Amino acid sequence: MSPTPGTRRPVAAFALAVTSLIAALLVTLSASPADAHGFSTVVYANASASADDTVRTELELEYDLLVVSVAEYEDAPAFFDDGMAVFQTGDEESALDAHADEIADYVNARFEVSAGGQPCTPTRVGDLEVVERQGVPYAVLTIDHACEPAAAHEFRTALFPDDEAYVKGAVTILEYDLDGRSGNATLDGEAPTFSTEQALAERLSHFFVLGAEHLLFGIDHILFLLALIVGSRRLRDVVLAATAFTAAHSVTFILAALGVVSVPGVVVEPLIALSIAVVAVWYLWRVWREHRDPAMRLAPSTGRGFDRADWARLAVVFGFGLMHGLGFAGALGIDEPFSWPLLLSLLVFNVGIEAVQVSIILAVFPLLLLLRGKTPRTGLAVGVVVAGGVAVMGLVWSVQRVLGIG
Repeated sequence: MSPTPGTRRPVAAFALAVTSLIAALLVTLSASPADAHGFSTVVYANASASADDTVRTELELEYDLLVVSVAEYEDAPAFFDDGMAVFQTGDEESALDAHADEIADYVNARFEVSAGGQPCTPTRVGDLEVVERQGVPYAVLTIDHACEPAAAHEFRTALFPDDEAYVKGAVTILEYDLDGRSGNATLDGEAPTFSTEQALAERLSHFFVLGAEHLLFGIDHILFLLALIVGSRRLRDVVLAATAFTAAHSVTFILAALGVVSVPGVVVEPLIALSIAVVAVWYLWRVWREHRDPAMRLAPSTGRGFDRADWARLAVVFGFGLMHGLGFAGALGIDEPFSWPLLLSLLVFNVGIEAVQVSIILAVFPLLLLLRGKTPRTGLAVGVVVAGGVAVMGLVWSVQRVLGIG
């Protein structure tokens, strides 16, 4: 029975609204491939008790951002010129040594330690060094803070604030062993302070929020999820695919924490972009195949079995989930052995990711099913348009990331 003219208009309007929303989303997403992840830089801080009441903190800051920020903060353009010049030659430590005092001034003004509410006195320790994280050079600065005796210590950070305009949403991952307590915490512009007295639940809730924001504002991961949604015909399909994706994230975190796997970002990021295109193209290929052979069209959507194509899709999604998990792990520093203290926090971070993922599925997939049920041709057209756009963006990003321009 065909729909009456009175029902066609609401359905058509609904289809137009959905299509317009998705088109606007794709345009927005395509505007800035460099913002594919939820935050633009991570500062790593490792704080522990030193002699007497001294707190020793080893800070790792992204080298090129540090050069730009310190040059502006100290009004020292020579550091910018020197720092960028040696950045091309791979001798970054020479620029850091030449401007060690300016770097210490900048960091001490933006990273503070206090004890019992009283500020601690900072002193730079040793020479500055350079290490690599996921193929990115980081400057390593060690600072001793002389504190008054206290039962708890507080940390405050304003490193790489948004108003510097070089980065947006900088996050500091703090690992501490102080005051008879140890653990991890996240500090950012919205929650810039942390006390060692903070409860475990509160610390973990910050990682949950961070994970949720990472997926919500992670353009490439949103596109991957959209490709999964439009490529699914039953609720079971998308749920199983999302579950496989979730399981792969957890496996990656555990392997990274064990030191079994460590892949540089220069390899992982292009593969993540390519995975987006592959999942979208998979759906387009299936549509093309069914268009050529209409007899194949009903079997996948009405059958209760689980055929080889379904298993193959899950295997591909699981494999890509491992790669996306490597990207998540690399973003938070799970890229070397003995990261067990951070593992619980990272698993909570993963829960935050999946909470947003499930919310998107529950919001989008029922609408897609409704559209396919009311106007199958329009539903198919919307799926093809979305998958085509996702495939193009995935391919563009993969090329950009291979060439180092995206």
